[in-house]
Amino acid sequence: MGQYDTLQEQILGFSSFGAAALQESPEARTVFLQFKQLLNDGTIRAAEKSGSDWIVNTWVKQGILLGMRLGRLQAAMVPLDEHGAGFTFIDKDTYPLKQFTLENNVRIVPGGSAVRDGSYLAPSVVMMPPAYVNVGAYVDEGTMIDSHALVGSCAQVGKKVHLSAGVQVGGVLEPVGAMPVIIEDEVMVGGNCGIYEGTIVRERAVIGTGVILNGSTPVYDIALNRVYRKTADHPLEIPAGAVVVAGSRTIKGEFAAEHGLAIYTPVIIKYRDARTDSATALEEALR
Repeated sequence: MGQYDTLQEQILGFSSFGAAALQESPEARTVFLQFKQLLNDGTIRAAEKSGSDWIVNTWVKQGILLGMRLGRLQAAMVPLDEHGAGFTFIDKDTYPLKQFTLENNVRIVPGGSAVRDGSYLAPSVVMMPPAYVNVGAYVDEGTMIDSHALVGSCAQVGKKVHLSAGVQVGGVLEPVGAMPVIIEDEVMVGGNCGIYEGTIVRERAVIGTGVILNGSTPVYDIALNRVYRKTADHPLEIPAGAVVVAGSRTIKGEFAAEHGLAIYTPVIIKYRDARTDSATALEEALR
């Protein structure tokens, strides 16, 4: 990111300003708009892969937060007809709805979806209604965002991912050094799943319907006899090709035993094989 050293220094400098001073600074707004254009183009990202590791670009998250403090509330209306009827939204003027053209080659099906400015959707991404993509998110080529799905702030979603209906990909803006949720290439995420707190889902994993992944719930791998947990210095990580389903484990103690109580936990039941590939194949005709 050396070519953006000057921009980074400017972002860090303005981040020390109070909101009132920022809003009176034309230079701060100019710097932010330059920064946001790079976010919109996918040129800079909140996190990037280096080898097998993911690195948080803290200054990028600081730039997004700068836009929050720099912005002023404004009302905007999306018209529904020629008579002036429409929906009114009130948000910071630094983060309006993102504008698309045919040249972007992004398919957004009508029906209440929204993409916030400062996010990136690559060519051939498909959004089914209603769905939402928040600021700082990066969604790569060929990915489908299905109905009622959320891609949270700064989430990084790879190529040919399927986020099924009702999927919630959590957003992480603060603290600025925290890892956002990462979903690598060709991951299948089933309906009504939730992926939160900087979880990393490695390539070609399959997350079964209703699975919740977060920093407080361990994942039990019965295929390899391992347990995966978030630690103080590393997020929860789902291995490449893992097939994860919703499971449970027994709660210890006399009261729990008396009442047959168990607690939810995700379970890796196997790793992808030809049968899994056939069951999760993406329908290219939908794209």
